[in-house]
Formats: sequence, structure tokens, C-alpha cells
Amino acid sequence: MSSVIGRRAAGGGGGGFCGLLFVVLSCLRVLQAQDENQVVFSLGTFQNVSVPVNGSVQAVVSRIPADVAFITLQFHTQHRNATLSYRSVPVYGSSLTAVDSGLLFLLLPSQTSLSCYLLAPDGDPVAGTGVLLPYTSADPVPGACNLEFPLENDPNIYLRYNLFETTIRFSAANIGHERGVSPPACDVDTGPGTRWRLEYDVYQYFLPENDLTEQSLISSMERAAIVSSMMENGRKLMTLSSRDSTQVSFNSIPGQGVIYSIIVRDPLTNTSASYIPVHTYACSFTSILDGCTTLGKISTKVFFTIAGLAGLFVCFLGHRFFKCGDIYIFFIPAVRLTLTAVMGVVGGVILVMTWWRFGSVMACVVVVGLILGFLVSSIVFFTPLGDLAVFRNDVVFWLTFSCIVLVVPLFFIRFPREGNIITCGVVGAYTVVLAVNAYTYTSLSYITLDVLKRLLNNNFSRAFITVPLQNIDFIMITVWVVLAVSGIVVQLYRERSRPFFPPSPYVMWCQERERRKTNVLDPSHHTPAFPARLLARLRQLTRPAEPAGERTPLLL
Repeated sequence: MSSVIGRRAAGGGGGGFCGLLFVVLSCLRVLQAQDENQVVFSLGTFQNVSVPVNGSVQAVVSRIPADVAFITLQFHTQHRNATLSYRSVPVYGSSLTAVDSGLLFLLLPSQTSLSCYLLAPDGDPVAGTGVLLPYTSADPVPGACNLEFPLENDPNIYLRYNLFETTIRFSAANIGHERGVSPPACDVDTGPGTRWRLEYDVYQYFLPENDLTEQSLISSMERAAIVSSMMENGRKLMTLSSRDSTQVSFNSIPGQGVIYSIIVRDPLTNTSASYIPVHTYACSFTSILDGCTTLGKISTKVFFTIAGLAGLFVCFLGHRFFKCGDIYIFFIPAVRLTLTAVMGVVGGVILVMTWWRFGSVMACVVVVGLILGFLVSSIVFFTPLGDLAVFRNDVVFWLTFSCIVLVVPLFFIRFPREGNIITCGVVGAYTVVLAVNAYTYTSLSYITLDVLKRLLNNNFSRAFITVPLQNIDFIMITVWVVLAVSGIVVQLYRERSRPFFPPSPYVMWCQERERRKTNVLDPSHHTPAFPARLLARLRQLTRPAEPAGERTPLLL
């Protein structure tokens, strides 16, 4: 009996050990699972984070220095939404869902660590990069005077875009303060000791052209997130005072990656802080029709290929084939829109028919000069001159634009042939650039497109129209210049000994008819008119055949 009891006791002891071991292993699995869903950040260091489907990741940072007054966390993905939340369960007012999202943490006096949560809201895994940036009490606090968006302190930039423009909005900042100290009131006073002394610098950073890769975006975000790096690599567009509107518009460039950032500065303490940068490609990665990867339709490529070949023909032979050249030059400035393209064709046909019927080339020369003036004026406003504040007024812009357009034809009145040849060379070569744009992005296509946008959209005047000029653009500028100069030289050489303009076919026909009427020595003078010849031919066909037989000619 005792031996049996002893064996049972031994068995019971072994079972207890196994149960204890099972509990320990379960705890280790839980701890391991928690570690897998937790990411430890270091201040100022970018960290790649993957959020599982319907899961969350806790972002943790510790050992925060005592001189840090607040911290911003920013997280960026290429095109999928991610949710940043102060709590494990997101609620309105404590979380934000966006492609580029951020949170701001005002630290307590003895706080040395903090945590927040990243979630995947759309049922798909999300991968991106994040960073926590520390700021001192002397730095301005971005978004601390928010009165518009859900977060109490909102350092985010809110972006939306359409075909014409991209608009960003942000909340006003506040001056810095120590830990545990109540922040200064935002709108009680407007003196130099308040947030009204702050200034906002708007920066723009272009990603490499034709590069839609995630790696390119991440490396660019690492340059744009930090104040000193953005000031060094980005382009400063404007500076806003605290009394200016917190909304800025830019030109939409589908397929071109752009990062926008705002750096708030305190002139009194000479300090600054960055809002959360945002990016856009002005297109959708999830759309099948006209998405970022399918911007160029087959029909568009075919159309611009034919237009480019025709432009090459006009560049070298446009003046020789006057009718074709005029129709083409009238048509090309309107090819970006279907309706205006049809109007361009109709206008070109009417212009050529006027020359064909009346024989006057001055109307054609003036219109061709206006087309070249339109292109020259578009080039002028494509430069940084187009972003000057004075040209945001529609009256000033269109008056200046029209004056440039009207000045160019004055040269054509004195030198009509040379002006027409120059127009054929410049416009024909530019069409070749547009044809290349159908296959690979080039910013030169926006020379005329920006003018059409401003004509069709009343709000486009407020948008910055800057576009990137990168390697492909400089190559296309070289191609444009070489083709234009070559076409002009070739046509001037070919036409040096010919009449200034080809004669009108109708006028030539009228002159030939008068010559036949008055010149009796011309054999064609005795030729019957066309109706008489046609009637004689019909009579010959209906006349019965004469009997065959021998005929003797009469001797005179």
C-alpha cells in the first residue's frame, strides 16, 4: 500500500512539474508575441515598421532626455492608410488615419518614456517608415493652436488634389514652453510675446521623375522629415505670416512624386520645428483606369506619335507645304483638350480656305504669329516669373500674357516668310517633345497645359506652378533647340530662291482662265469648254457606228 502511495506521489510530483513548465512556456510565448507587436524607437532614427492585418503595433521610446519638451511621431507609407493612435483602441480625437500621419506628445516634468499604437485600418497589411523627433522648450510647437481638425495638438498637413491643383492645409503653431507649464493662449493677445510672431516656410521636394518605387519615397522622406535636411534639399516656395491663410495650392502633376513640408520658425528665439511632411503623386495606385501606372492610354500614345511625326515634317518642310503647315500650327496649341482640338482643326481649315480663295497671306501670317506668341508667352510664365505674387491677379496675368502674344506678330509683318519658317521650326519641334511625353514623363508638356488649366479653372491662379527640371527635361530641351534650329536653317536654305509664299491655287486658276481667253496664239485658247467637250463625248458614245469601207481622200 505504501509503495503504491509512494508511486502516486511521485507521479503527482511529475505532473505538477510538467504543469509548471507548461505555464512558463505559455508566458514566454505571450512575452514573445508582445515583443513581436512592439517596436522600440530611438529619437531621430528612422524605423521600418510592418503592421499585420487587423493587428496593431505598439511604438515605444524610452530614455528621453530631460531637456526635451515635446516629441512628434510621423509615419509614412506609399499609398496605404495607416492609423496612429494615442490609445490601443482608436477613438475620434485621439487618432488619425492617413498615408502620412503624425502625433504630437507634450511631455510631463518627470516623463522619460512614451508609447502609441499603429494600426492597419483597411484590412490589408501596412508597411512604412517612422521617426520620432525631439524638440526643446524654445522650439515652436506645430499645430498647438488647432481649431479646425480633430486632434487637440495637430502637427499634420492635410492634402487633397484634383486634375488642376493640389491643396494643403495646416493648423497654426504656438510658441514653445517648458514641461508642465500651461501653453500660452493662442488668440487672447497678438503682441510679440505670443504665437503671432511665428512664421511658416513652405517647402517643396520633388522625387526623381518616372520613379514610383517605395524605396525612392522612403529615402526622400528621410531628407524631408528633419528641418535642417529639408532646408538643404528642398525648395522654399514662400513664407507665411501668422495672419496669412493656412491653405496653399500647387499645380497638380500626375505621376510625379512631390513632398510638401512646412517649417514653423520663431524669429525671436531663432528656433524652428517641422510639421509632418506629406507626399502625393496626383494619381491613384489602386485605380485601374488612369492610375499612376497606367497614365498613358494607347489611343493617347498613338495620337501623339502621329502628331510628333507630323511635327517633324512641319519642322523641316512646313513653309514649302503651306496649307498643311498652317492647319497643323493652328491645331497644335489645342491638342491637350478634345473640344479645343476640334476647334483648332476647324480654325486651321478656315484659315487655309481664306488663303486659297483670296490669295492673301497676311491673315495667315498674323495668325501664325499669334500662335508663336502664345508659345513664347507660355514659356515666359513657365519660368519662375509665373510664381510672382503680382501674376496671381487674373487681370494682370492675362493682360501681360496677351501683350506678349501680340508683340510677336509685329515681326511677322516686316519679315513674313522668315516668321512663318521660325514658327514651323519651333512649334514642330515642340510637338516632338509632346510625343515623347506620351511615353515618358517630361515637365515641358506643362508649358501650354498650365495656361489651359488657368483658363478653365478659376481657382488655378492661386496655385504655384513650379515643376521639376531633371535630366530628361534638359535632354528634351536640347532636342527641342537642335530640331528647331535645324528646321529653320534647312527651310531658309531651301526657300532662298523661291517665291516668299506659294501662290494661291484659285488665283492661279483664274489667271490661267483669263490668259486662255485673250491669247489666241495659245493652242489651249481653241480648246472647247469643258461642258462642250463632255457633251461631244456623250454624243460620240451614242452615235451609231458607220459602215466600214474604202475611202478615197479628195484631191484639192
